Amino acid sequence: MSDLSLFATLKNLKGNPRAAVLTEPLWGIPFNLYAPYASLYMLTLGVSDSQIGLITSIGLSFQIFFALISGAVTDKFGRKLTTYLSDFLSWTIPTLILAFSQNFTYFLVAAIINSTWRISANSWLCILVEDAQKEDLVNIWALIYVSGLLAAFFSPFAGLLVNQFSLVPTMRGLYLFACVMMTAKFIVMNYYATETQQGKIRMEETRHQSLLSLMAGYGDVFKELLRSPATLYMLGIMVAMSAANTISGTFWGILVTQKLHIPAEHIAIYPFARSAMLLLLYFFVIPRLSRQHFRRPMLTGLICYISGLLLLIAMPDKNYLLLLIATLLEACGAAFVNPFMDAMVATAVNPAERARIMAILYVVVIVFTTPFGWIGGRLSELNRSLPFVLNLGMFAVAAVMVWGAAAVSKRAAAAAVEAAE
Repeated sequence: MSDLSLFATLKNLKGNPRAAVLTEPLWGIPFNLYAPYASLYMLTLGVSDSQIGLITSIGLSFQIFFALISGAVTDKFGRKLTTYLSDFLSWTIPTLILAFSQNFTYFLVAAIINSTWRISANSWLCILVEDAQKEDLVNIWALIYVSGLLAAFFSPFAGLLVNQFSLVPTMRGLYLFACVMMTAKFIVMNYYATETQQGKIRMEETRHQSLLSLMAGYGDVFKELLRSPATLYMLGIMVAMSAANTISGTFWGILVTQKLHIPAEHIAIYPFARSAMLLLLYFFVIPRLSRQHFRRPMLTGLICYISGLLLLIAMPDKNYLLLLIATLLEACGAAFVNPFMDAMVATAVNPAERARIMAILYVVVIVFTTPFGWIGGRLSELNRSLPFVLNLGMFAVAAVMVWGAAAVSKRAAAAAVEAAE
């Protein structure tokens, strides 16, 4: 379409992409309200840094299994039904458990059940992209991120609640709120979504096959992936970003409160600022770049990530301004990297085998990411800044992978032009 704005993309969305995008705030708002406080909630209830890291790693290890079966389950039972049931299991039940958590065991059980989200991550992705226009994918992913960022308008309210009622009662209320809102999202999306065309084909093809026989075919799919340099570079980017996001998501709140001595009730300022920056970038910058080759935007984003981390590690305590600058740099990194990475993944895989290919990619990513929760916990106990020093290495690896993927992409494009001539 000639108008590259997010508004134009949203206006022209139809079918499943529209259902997925418009219902996403019902999940994104509650998630982004409680996420900044999740680690502090565990700390306050007596869970140690290393136990928090252990919970993260155990959750990731269970995600390996559910990611592995996600492709077969999605093909066998369809994108729509799989998404509905898996979403309910992976979010409604864990948020209810977390609302009443008392100790390490509660958090561990919630993390294990929550790990089933890897199934719906695969099936939901298929619903989002399979009937969408390829040229709209970057903007569609930007809209998905924007929907979660609507929590920016509510995050200061979470800080006020923490200040008024203290952390634990506030988090219990936020988890109950998340349980209700997310469940509503799953019901509404299931009502408006339809099975994708590719989903109907795969359901018919797998009608008389068992899940085990479908999973037996993973070997051939995996060999196909190994023969693709572009896919291997893409996988390297996914692993590096997943490890970095795991560490940041788990230990940012701990670093800010325990090392930089920012009071917990003031933390909400920074998700608000981050979200506001992301909204501005997604609406006014990213659409102008959406048709560009991914190399320049992604490398720009990784430079922003690294700059923000260096500032976060070096800043003195109680420096609200420097923390704000570091947060805004991180927001720039996310805006330039995430939608291009997601669009790259969606377009690089074979549509006929999308579910099983994505299952394998997710498994590989989780296998390599799993140790980083535990490693981050041990590093955090030594020095709260060390997990973020490790993230510097992750972003450097991602930059190398982006450069390599860009080179492969350009060689493939040149070869296609020669073949056409």
